[in-house]
Amino acid sequence: MTEMMTLWRPTGPQELELVRASGWRAWPARLPDQPIFYPVLNEQYAIMIARDWNVPASGAGYVTRFHVDQEFAARYPVRQVGGRDILELWVPAEELDELNRHIVGLIEVVHEFRPVEQAE
Repeated sequence: MTEMMTLWRPTGPQELELVRASGWRAWPARLPDQPIFYPVLNEQYAIMIARDWNVPASGAGYVTRFHVDQEFAARYPVRQVGGRDILELWVPAEELDELNRHIVGLIEVVHEFRPVEQAE
């Protein structure tokens, strides 16, 4: 049986719509100024990004979860980008199609965040 690595990806509505258009099976190509695709290894870190960054930047934030073949994922470095639990898997943008081919199952939305209404 294939071992899997669970990854989370905080995202905004535009990227999520492209994932939806793929049938929940693939991440869209990166933009020219985005050389790395970096899903995260910790759900809490993904929640923090979706809530604190994606909501102010685009009006909504989502946390997605997906699974990748562990043996395939091992070829990419895990980067610690903050505290000990702030971990990202760094996949070069030109290898994203190959990563997509190694997703097991569907990409799923596990959390959704919207702006908090301010009391008047």
